[in-house]
Amino acid sequence: MKIAVFGQTLYAGVLASLLAECGHQLYWCELLNKPASEQAYAQDEAVKQLLDKQHKNGFLKYCSFDDVPLDIDVYFFSFNPTEEAQGAEILQALRLRAIIHPKLMINASTLGLGGTEKFEKILPEDEWLYLPDIIQEGNALQSFAQAKQLIVGCAHQLGQIKLKELLRPLFPRKQQYLFMPVLDAEFAKLSISGMLATRISYINDLAVVAEKLGIDIEHVRQGMAADSRIGAAYLYPGAGFGGENFSHDILTLSSTVSDAGAKSQLLAQVWEINEQQKEILFRKLWNYYHGDLAGKTVAIWGASFKENTARIQQSPIHPMLKALWAQGVTVKLHDPQALAEIEKAYGRRADLMYCADQYEAAKGAHALCLLTAWKQYWSPDYSDLLKNMSHPLLLDGRNIYDPDYVKAQGFAYRGIGR
Repeated sequence: MKIAVFGQTLYAGVLASLLAECGHQLYWCELLNKPASEQAYAQDEAVKQLLDKQHKNGFLKYCSFDDVPLDIDVYFFSFNPTEEAQGAEILQALRLRAIIHPKLMINASTLGLGGTEKFEKILPEDEWLYLPDIIQEGNALQSFAQAKQLIVGCAHQLGQIKLKELLRPLFPRKQQYLFMPVLDAEFAKLSISGMLATRISYINDLAVVAEKLGIDIEHVRQGMAADSRIGAAYLYPGAGFGGENFSHDILTLSSTVSDAGAKSQLLAQVWEINEQQKEILFRKLWNYYHGDLAGKTVAIWGASFKENTARIQQSPIHPMLKALWAQGVTVKLHDPQALAEIEKAYGRRADLMYCADQYEAAKGAHALCLLTAWKQYWSPDYSDLLKNMSHPLLLDGRNIYDPDYVKAQGFAYRGIGR
């Protein structure tokens, strides 16, 4: 099939690369004219490599809007929450083209309830369906290709047939598709994000209680995960979740529940717990130094909202930086991928030092705060840290270290619920 892709999201990159690998002919339209630094797919190395490979092999072409062929079989749209107007602009432009309708139109954008209907009103003669973004940043290709079942919002029998043929190389069995009305699929997508966020906030809430009772939340987490009814996914305490689309889903779902007149306060509490959790390492630092933070230097490892991505939307780094600067603290920051994004957000300033080496960031620091669980942070050179830090305080915002071992190396350790 000939497929036109519109949008610069990571989901667009995943679908374009995998479908091109299967032999489809992809035309990726660069109508949005977004700088390379804003292309989410470019921040995932595995996706970028597969895109480059398919572009070299000729199955993927980057083109202008006018160069998109008229005989396209499938149009794929993937926009983030701030790009809805741009998506509508593209559809209006398509409406003016000499296209033989109907065509299969796939909305894979993160726009909340009714997003697909808004697009369909612009091109009502086509077959519209909704394919929710189910990928996990940092594990993008595998999280889609290894999905057990795809939720699809589609009211047209012909649209279902075309979609199954489009994705047949990746999902060959009919039981791998869960078809439902579009609005139901949109609400299901939001509800999945809500459940995952609830699990994260629940374990974080328990961690606060466990710490006060002298209980190690890691033992509690392992016990819960051992129960087959619960499992371990999204059950790790930490410094709070982030991510633009994930956070947007939670806020949209909470607003939808409220607007429907439901009395449930669960999602509002989930969000509040998470926002408070983003400040937990600062509170631990404040308590350790009894509020005397002025003039101190704090090293931070990790700025992205999760490992294996450069994205910093809704990341705990933002409240952490603001709280530290308010107390006159100088921050030395390291992240394998996100430093450029942080510099775009905060620029160059005297109280923020960008460090290309993680151990350079720790030199002279009165505390080392871990915010993102990048693999290169898991087994640090403790002797080097102990020798070069001004004070050996380790604040573990992801519970990746063994408290007893860290303390035995001569450090003061503070984790989440430990």
